[in-house]
Amino acid sequence: MTEVKARIGVIGGSGLYEIEGLTDIKEVQVSTPFGEPSDAITIGTLEGEQVAFLPRHGKGHRISPTELPVRANIYALKSLGVERIISISACGSMKEEIAPLDIVIPDQLFDRTKARASSFFGEGLVAHIAFDEPVCPELSELLYQAAKEVGARVHKGGTYICIEGPQFSTKGESRIYRQWGVDVIGMTAIPEAKLAREAEICYATLAMVTDYDVWHEAEEPVTVEMVVRNLLRNVETAKGVLKIVVPRIPKDRTCRCATALENAIQTQRDKIPSAVRERLGLLVSKYLT
Repeated sequence: MTEVKARIGVIGGSGLYEIEGLTDIKEVQVSTPFGEPSDAITIGTLEGEQVAFLPRHGKGHRISPTELPVRANIYALKSLGVERIISISACGSMKEEIAPLDIVIPDQLFDRTKARASSFFGEGLVAHIAFDEPVCPELSELLYQAAKEVGARVHKGGTYICIEGPQFSTKGESRIYRQWGVDVIGMTAIPEAKLAREAEICYATLAMVTDYDVWHEAEEPVTVEMVVRNLLRNVETAKGVLKIVVPRIPKDRTCRCATALENAIQTQRDKIPSAVRERLGLLVSKYLT
């Protein structure tokens, strides 16, 4: 395992494949029991803090949302010492008042995926984490304040519905999602948030709005061209937020994320298969002694 460590992780979404301003850069390849992560992880110094950056879809945007090796991504960041993950995610707006180029810091998630591994556990080791607050409130507040300071129009709170993709929604789906009261729609927050919580890593999303999905009759339907056009503008905002927020992240954690597994493991200790103990040792060894 690499000796290079970072306390803060950034997962870059569509359009964000590197972080400007990183110094002392090292690129590390991390192997995990769940395969290879999306790409090599870049570790460097940003505003005096060590940061580990992972391009979610791989450099060149090679991996679709369903194919993302999310377990490997989260495990790899955990192995590098990451305690907090900032997710940068493109999304569509499901409400009139949330316009393209706005930022949303969601506090709730709604899972509409259907083909993704969403837990590290199973095969003889059962754990049930609390997930009523699926994102870290402390990290979310820091992102909100930083987004305001860069001059972005930012909305604190809201529900992010995560669909399977890679297709965009039908109009029928979009209308129903709006009736459910969700605020933004995307394809990547799940299972990232679930796996980060199982790994006892704080997780929060900087949801960058690119479009009105397909429900807005007065707007043109969402297209790749529209998304990319607004992505490029959103990326510059995201980079500004990162420069502000990274040095403000405290070293100590007081949120529930840090102890999510403390009472979650249900399996009798002597019944846990040795192979599972070994595979998940990075996550659970402190609770199995």
